[in-house]
Amino acid sequence: MKTNQILELYQIKKSEIQKKLEEFREVLNQSDERTFAELAFCICTPQSKAFACWNAISSLVKNNFLFIGNDKQVRSFLNSVRFADTKTKYIIEARNFFTENGKLKIKEKIKSFKNTFQLRDWLTGNIKGIGIKEASHFIRNIGFDYKNQLAILDRHILKNLKELGVIGKIPKSLTRKSYLEIENKMKRFSELTKISMYELDMLLWSKETGKVFK
Repeated sequence: MKTNQILELYQIKKSEIQKKLEEFREVLNQSDERTFAELAFCICTPQSKAFACWNAISSLVKNNFLFIGNDKQVRSFLNSVRFADTKTKYIIEARNFFTENGKLKIKEKIKSFKNTFQLRDWLTGNIKGIGIKEASHFIRNIGFDYKNQLAILDRHILKNLKELGVIGKIPKSLTRKSYLEIENKMKRFSELTKISMYELDMLLWSKETGKVFK
């Protein structure tokens, strides 16, 4: 795969990708529950298929169990998600963490951060089940980072970055140091192609899955 092929694909997918990013930018203008649903989704995604994760979270929202359900009720909707027992625990712990006087207050906390990188570090340090990739994913999906600065380095993105020559090899495991190194390399490629980081992420992800999604 060459850079010119990515540029051609971008022209085909550009309007669909930008429409999706516009939807993300509206999330923080909606309810705390809507924002929390994105966090729960990102907690579910490690080693699981994104489509299955979002279907599970959407079902939990529809039945109101995401916001008031106990562990058994939440767990019953996560059968298609790997490590469902652990992720159920993380979702409920996160819900409790952001609940004050019986109400979710996640947006207030998020909006208290002015710096995207500070928010990412805070999320990884305080929310169980949220590593640097998941924090980046969440920040993108709630439209917090208008400057498109973060990389969401899942296996699809890493595979394509290697094919494009952006990275020499796919690391066996992503430490914080290696994650940030690859993120910086992706930023340089983003600047070279004039495709923003989030557009590039969605472009490469859709190339592998066939869909512009989350």
